[in-house]
Amino acid sequence: MTIRARSAVGVPLALTLLFLGVFVANAAEEKKADFLFVQTAKSMAFDPDTNTLKLENVSPVTLFFTDRPERIAGNMETTKFIPFWSEGADSFKSDPPNADVSIIDGKTMKQTVVELKDPVLDNNTLTYTVKVIEGEMPTEGTEVAVFIDIIGRPLTPLSYAGVARRSFRRAALY
Repeated sequence: MTIRARSAVGVPLALTLLFLGVFVANAAEEKKADFLFVQTAKSMAFDPDTNTLKLENVSPVTLFFTDRPERIAGNMETTKFIPFWSEGADSFKSDPPNADVSIIDGKTMKQTVVELKDPVLDNNTLTYTVKVIEGEMPTEGTEVAVFIDIIGRPLTPLSYAGVARRSFRRAALY
């Protein structure tokens, strides 16, 4: 085989292998996004003796969103959120999230930062074991929003992002 013939076969083959190598390397690098979550409830009760926070009449939907550059927003059933504490290598069980518990008390908003552990959902009552990090947790309150810190999740078609790849996404998981 002549040098010209080898080049005619070798260069396209080398470029194909290079392209495949880059494609496979990029496919192996799984993109992740930092998701934040919001849970709402009509009322709450805190027991300082057992460090339990009960969210009464909790919404059946937990909201999620990301910030730039991947703008993703949506909602999922709260029942599907609870397994984040027990499933996966990056579960909340090994690294419990912090959360800002925001309570409207009359015309006053009270905020307490806590660490959330061991969620239990029983009908429309969601109970967490909490560790108060900052602020003072009231023993009861109404119009509650719990803003839960980041958890990294993959941006795959089966992730919370949904199948569509857009600069801004909305999804619902049920």
